[in-house]
Amino acid sequence: MKKQPVFKKEKAINAILYVASKLERSDIHKICKILYFADQRSLSECGRSITGDTYIAMTYGPVPSYIEDIFKAVRHQSYFSQYAKEFEGVFSFQNDYILKAERQPDMQHLSKSDVECLDYAIAKCKDLDFGQLTLLSHGYAWSSTAKDRPISVDDILKEAGDRDDYIDFVTEMISLERAMS
Repeated sequence: MKKQPVFKKEKAINAILYVASKLERSDIHKICKILYFADQRSLSECGRSITGDTYIAMTYGPVPSYIEDIFKAVRHQSYFSQYAKEFEGVFSFQNDYILKAERQPDMQHLSKSDVECLDYAIAKCKDLDFGQLTLLSHGYAWSSTAKDRPISVDDILKEAGDRDDYIDFVTEMISLERAMS
């Protein structure tokens, strides 16, 4: 499988906070789908991911792996619970599914194109319910991936309608970024 982007924790955290600030109800399913479509658009239009997360083909659609680990840590539901303190004052959960932002996003971590892609995905997803979001996210990339396995950047870009030569360029850039990290 081709390389996945490098996870950008600060950008991811601020993208989560940005999305939460734009929603009336910040449930993690909706946040995860918004991040997926924002990353897809950023990969397609800018040649890079906003969060750098690896999306996993889960039952209800793509789930950002590292972000899900952060959510589990904050909810004290995993091995990663030892890292929960790092996110105090950032966000918490009202229950297992509703995220409560504890602060505003630091916009210095998000570029203009990041915000444009996030706004696009928010507009696309904000008024959809759980079932509609699940269906929307069950596109080519999700259906081409075995359950509980990483979705390739190639498939995410194919789903966005990108050509093979551009897909090769983006995956080469990801390989270079990974080699430099």
